[in-house]
Amino acid sequence: MRRMKTAGPLAGKAASERISQRIAELGDWRGKTLSRMRKLIQEADPDVLEEWKWMGTPVWSHDGILCTGESYKAAVKLTFAKGAFLQDPSGLFNSSLEGNLRRAIDIHEGEAVDASAFKALIHEAIALNASKKTKPAKSPAAPKKAAAPKRAASKKLKK
Repeated sequence: MRRMKTAGPLAGKAASERISQRIAELGDWRGKTLSRMRKLIQEADPDVLEEWKWMGTPVWSHDGILCTGESYKAAVKLTFAKGAFLQDPSGLFNSSLEGNLRRAIDIHEGEAVDASAFKALIHEAIALNASKKTKPAKSPAAPKKAAAPKRAASKKLKK
């Protein structure tokens, strides 16, 4: 049996270490922004699980994915997995608005995100994930009714 090799400087490190290293590697406003948003997530949910998925994407989860944190040349993007189902009275979502499931917050250089509004989104995402987890099991489907007997074909009239 062949073993898969993991390569790169981040192989084998815990997800939180990988996220910290990504922030350090960015080294500019994007690293500072991602670090600030990570801190807000952790303040909103001290039990949040940090994960490293999809070839290098920071992911924050609690009973399911809350959001991901990607960094691009012109923006830090926080994508909420079930953002379309969250209330956003402060209007933080400004990207991926056309989708049926996800919503994102694109943060550009020099922009600030309202900390309390962001934490409220995190709390709501946690509650949504928890509600999906605790849904009662579906009751067994009722048996289907027997199909009604087919009617006999009517006899054609003779001319």
